[in-house]
Amino acid sequence: MTNNSILRLAIQRKGRLSEDSLSLIKESGIKFSSDTAKLKSKSRNFPIEFLFLRDDDIPDYVADGVADIGIVGENVALEKGKNIDNLRKLGFSKCRLSLAIPKEIEYQGLSYFQNSSIATSYPKILKGFLTKNNISADIHEISGSVEIAPSIGLASAVCDIVSSGSTLMSNGLKEVETILNSEAIIIGNQSLSDEKKSILDRLIFRIESVQKGKNNKYILLNAPNHKLEEIIKLLPGMRSPTIVPLADKNWSSVHSVINEDEFWEVIENLRGAGAEGILVVPIEKMIL
Repeated sequence: MTNNSILRLAIQRKGRLSEDSLSLIKESGIKFSSDTAKLKSKSRNFPIEFLFLRDDDIPDYVADGVADIGIVGENVALEKGKNIDNLRKLGFSKCRLSLAIPKEIEYQGLSYFQNSSIATSYPKILKGFLTKNNISADIHEISGSVEIAPSIGLASAVCDIVSSGSTLMSNGLKEVETILNSEAIIIGNQSLSDEKKSILDRLIFRIESVQKGKNNKYILLNAPNHKLEEIIKLLPGMRSPTIVPLADKNWSSVHSVINEDEFWEVIENLRGAGAEGILVVPIEKMIL
């Protein structure tokens, strides 16, 4: 294969984002060695090569064309500000970039940050937020351990990534403003060849199929025929549910797909409408 017939994907070397990214790729039917100590790996059954890099470096590698696409946190991509395309949100590794202050301080709004000092690893995103809200503050850029800044007198507030909030609490801080909600995204070089775009389309199709499967449930239920019309109206389905006659001519089996977000409300309504023997089955992949 020529370099132009292989898509190069940059993935974080270690951490939760790396684990979730590799899991998604494997669930998409792509076989490869995930030993990140090797730094590079080629798929055995798909035209793709993996580069295992530091997350902060991935936008640079993609922008420069060393990698064709990458999986990073949205916060990293925005902070780097490179000329790259944000191709798709992936729905995992969700977090938020937030402002936090010492927990003993009574917070009364954004005016607290006027003429304050804020420690952060995301100066570009923070500066944009402050400018948008007409706030002037000193920004101290720190590469790590941001939460310690107020306790050592370096800053009166911090701007950092928050998942559960436990790290802030353990350092005597409380979250007061969310600047950005972030998740894993696929980024891409803006000058991909047509051949690589075709491979990328195939990859995204597989990823979408896996994600749609995870976000939906296949249900089977029994319903009295005189209730079918009411029950069918309750089912969102892809187009329309499948109806299969049962041995008892007064009953039918109904098959459909329900989105995870609507699941319990729909199930409760189906039971109320007379559905019985409701069976719920996970979907591995879903092709539309």
